[in-house]
Amino acid sequence: MHTTEFLVRKDQLASTLLRTRAATPLPDGQVRVGIDTFALTSNNITYAAMGEAMQYWQFFPVADAGDVPWGRIPVWGFGTVTESRHPQVAVGERLYGYFPMASSVDLTPEKLSDKTFSDAAPHRAGLHPVYNQYTRCATDPFYTADTEDVQALLRPLFITSWLIDDFLADNAFFGATATSGQRGLMLLSSASSKTAYGTAFRMAQRPELEVVGLTSPGNVAFCESLGCYHRVLTYDQLDQIAPAAPSIYVDFAGNAAFRKALHTHCTGLVFSSSIGATHVENMGGAKDLPGPKATLFFAPAQIKKRSAEWGSRGLGERLLQSWNAFVATVSHPEHPWLQVVQHRGPDAVQAAYQQVLGGRGDPRLGHMLSLQP
Repeated sequence: MHTTEFLVRKDQLASTLLRTRAATPLPDGQVRVGIDTFALTSNNITYAAMGEAMQYWQFFPVADAGDVPWGRIPVWGFGTVTESRHPQVAVGERLYGYFPMASSVDLTPEKLSDKTFSDAAPHRAGLHPVYNQYTRCATDPFYTADTEDVQALLRPLFITSWLIDDFLADNAFFGATATSGQRGLMLLSSASSKTAYGTAFRMAQRPELEVVGLTSPGNVAFCESLGCYHRVLTYDQLDQIAPAAPSIYVDFAGNAAFRKALHTHCTGLVFSSSIGATHVENMGGAKDLPGPKATLFFAPAQIKKRSAEWGSRGLGERLLQSWNAFVATVSHPEHPWLQVVQHRGPDAVQAAYQQVLGGRGDPRLGHMLSLQP
């Protein structure tokens, strides 16, 4: 048996390598999972762009990398247990979780329940447990077989979106809605990205907010078609935002020059949150900005807080209710927000990666990939 890996240079994200190697014998206590399909979105590019700072490269280190700093980008997807030397995990079991861009991966299950288990690989011991957990599809309330693609593409992103909205509400929108009864402005960059429009979907349900999408000219029509933005502006239309209006900036683009321009223009800015980096080529620091400091949002921290307050069951019930409403909207048969495109095989995966990395293509498309033969 062989496994195929898609490797990316950590310091040159456009440089990639496809490598096939023989599988090693599976030790006792481990399972081998064939990675059937996985989603590739701008969120995964953020994982790569922030791989060192946020430890994303450490989840699936590359063996025998030599002198080249190769890495494996984590992705969300579905796999099937093809070999098991663990008594509580059967061959054929379906799993959802965090995988490398590869055709298979070996896991060491621990903390098993009927719904989940965690990977006990030593190199993952110090990493955040949210990413180490694998969901057993047979008992997962989110799972339906006919929506696997939508789950892989949107579930992790929507959870982040939900947590952003919850975090801001939990902090009373940092006072942005309390000024003279005026609606606060919620400014979202990279408005066509899936995490951004998931956030807009949640925030549009709050009457105290005006949700403004910021995007490139080619994506204005798409963002307006979603119906979750009250206004959609291009990046060069900052002058259409009232400078003194109480506002919050949620930055999904990571474009340092635009962030500084917005901070300079929006004198009423009360909070600035950095989420991702869809504009990888324009990433930069956040020092010497006018107004509030740009604060990195880390979703697992809000999960930990809410799990402590509500319990894991209470948090899960809230997420599931919101998820079902979001999926019904995104998958509406007459006006779908998302159209899934399949890319199977090494060459197709390579082409899809370069497309997503370059920020090219129709934002309505969702890319599902597979390195299976």
